[in-house]
Amino acid sequence: MEDQIPGFIDFFKQVPDHRIERRKLHSVEEILLVTFCGVIAGCEGWDDLELFGKTKLNYLKQYLPFKNGAPSDDTLRRFFRALDPEKFEACFIQWVRSFQINLEKKIVAIDGKTSRCSFDGEDNAMHMISAFASEIGIVLGQLKVDGKSNEITAIPQLLDILDVEGATVTIDSMGCQSKIVEKIIEKKANYVLGLKGNQSTLHDDVELLFQKKPAKTRFISNETIEKGHGRIEKRVCTVTEDIDWLRVEHAHWKDLRSVIEIESTRDIKGKVSIEKRYYISSHHAQPDVVSNAVRQHWGVENKLHWVLDICFGDDQSRIRKGNAPRNMAVIKKTAINLLQIIKKERPRVSLKRMRKLAGWDHGFLDTVLMAKF
Repeated sequence: MEDQIPGFIDFFKQVPDHRIERRKLHSVEEILLVTFCGVIAGCEGWDDLELFGKTKLNYLKQYLPFKNGAPSDDTLRRFFRALDPEKFEACFIQWVRSFQINLEKKIVAIDGKTSRCSFDGEDNAMHMISAFASEIGIVLGQLKVDGKSNEITAIPQLLDILDVEGATVTIDSMGCQSKIVEKIIEKKANYVLGLKGNQSTLHDDVELLFQKKPAKTRFISNETIEKGHGRIEKRVCTVTEDIDWLRVEHAHWKDLRSVIEIESTRDIKGKVSIEKRYYISSHHAQPDVVSNAVRQHWGVENKLHWVLDICFGDDQSRIRKGNAPRNMAVIKKTAINLLQIIKKERPRVSLKRMRKLAGWDHGFLDTVLMAKF
């Protein structure tokens, strides 16, 4: 199998090698292969990766020569601290594009996450925004930002490097900005955006519209009920596109076609709570479409951020120096994508269990490495 390197490595090995030639004991491919395999199989730090490389050296030699043995923890640490993260992220996006995912009528959720232990001295913890294809569980791209408030300027930059034509982009209220709407429309996509106090005038107008429900305004609703784990949740999604007056008052919101109210009634062991949330959208009044978009948006929390924390120990990671946290975020999301691809055939096996299995069973690790969308 030597030289039959997993296909996705071909995309990542294109990163510029920043090391001094005379000090190179391992190729870029060897370093990447150890790291990807180790992270897939459950490694969480440099020491873990060194130990994985040493104990799995015969397995790794099936793919690459490793004439100087497995790389040490110091080698891995230095490599990823200095590696250009923007070039590495560009390789990730090229790899995902090779999937040729049809995003037509799919949901692309954009949201941010802070890796809480990644702060180094006076430097803040790393905050990353990700674009996530919710229905298929695939990360499309990521971008580092300086704090949650700067998501506003970073989201258009992330959209610039992605192909979201035909998709519906969903963002929480932080991203409800007219410039972001313009960028989504420019990328030939639709939007469903959360609405809160940061757009107080628009929010108040939409809230009042649903409170008063004028007689000549047509509202369309649907209702869903979910039960499980001692909880009953009823969601009523109400949509209207009779908003000519709203478009006049808020003309800077490009392609605004409908506004939405979602009323959630939760009954948890007899304790009932009611919450109303408001959204704007470029879709026509289609409650099934927009309610699905809102529901799928939370997939970025449940299927990505939760997975990063619980399965990959992201919040507890002590990798914090230089570019290493950002580069390791790419490694983890590559691992998630590979595992999600093969999870389609193993829907009842959690990603955490699949990581364990990859560490135990070389055949299964081969399957993950060779996964194709």
